[in-house]
Amino acid sequence: MSGAVTAGAGGLMPDRHPQGDFFLCDIFDALPKDDLASMEHPLFSLSTRPDRRVLEYEHNGVEITVVPSVKGLATIHDKDILIFCISQLMAAINAGRKVSRTLQLKAHDLLVATNRETSGDAYRRLREAFERLAGTRITTNIVTGERETTTGFGLIESWEIVRRSRGGRMVSVSVTLSDWLFRAVLSKSVLTLSRDYFRLRKPLERRIYEIARKHCGRQESWRVSVEVLLKKSGSASPRRVFRAMLREMIAKDHLPDYQMREEPGDLIRFSLREGVVEVVPPPLLKADTLERARDMMPGADVHALEAEWRGYWVSTGRPKLRSPDRAFLGFVAGKAGRGAG
Repeated sequence: MSGAVTAGAGGLMPDRHPQGDFFLCDIFDALPKDDLASMEHPLFSLSTRPDRRVLEYEHNGVEITVVPSVKGLATIHDKDILIFCISQLMAAINAGRKVSRTLQLKAHDLLVATNRETSGDAYRRLREAFERLAGTRITTNIVTGERETTTGFGLIESWEIVRRSRGGRMVSVSVTLSDWLFRAVLSKSVLTLSRDYFRLRKPLERRIYEIARKHCGRQESWRVSVEVLLKKSGSASPRRVFRAMLREMIAKDHLPDYQMREEPGDLIRFSLREGVVEVVPPPLLKADTLERARDMMPGADVHALEAEWRGYWVSTGRPKLRSPDRAFLGFVAGKAGRGAG
């Protein structure tokens, strides 16, 4: 029996997720990536208990309203799911693979990549995180992908348990990102995070690291007032309590990449730690890889293609590539396909 199976009276349900309609998360060494917009502006609750406040934020023309579901606002720890998805998509784009707004991922891989336990309770908490991400609604005019629109959306559009274990634990999950977030990924409006980000226990530590990574970046230092930092963090604490928490972070000094110091005038200075810029050697290609590229694009200058690909690799943050040859051939295949179209 051959041919496609279609739905009919008394027949099978339609295949809602054909293979080509989703991106399979299977890149195990993807560097953690975060989107610029949510690094700069507070979209996530820092509470460890259900937070059902409506959050209002305005700064330099950016307006944000975050409305919780009955499950509460999505938390900064729930954001691990988005970071995992963004990381997988960016690694695939850098390798020349096609991506989709709908991703299929293994729950175990997500837990391991984000430094979480893999106990039964961890799977339960993961499901609750999916529910909060889908239920939290955001209205904002933040620009993503060079497009400013005032729009309302969930942090994820939908999620679905695709496969369960015999004990009922989720094994495989399908996640559809909001168009707003997917646009940010396609426009490469992302930054690489330290893997130690997932080792930070306290929500405020994670949020402060995000802000420092966005604003200090690879500069030697960046200075900000406690008042502005409080606003950007999204913390509900009074300023004196917030300042005390910052002082505790300064004393512990375990923020990845950055050191914090209090300065006169109620200011905080973030300084880049020595040695945080990882030197990644340029990818080397095999001779037969260039020959394969020549077959894929007859008449093209493969050395010019290689130079263009290397420039693209540098512009996307010099990511580590498991297989530079496969990444280059994927890049060439993409160019060949666009040329054919």
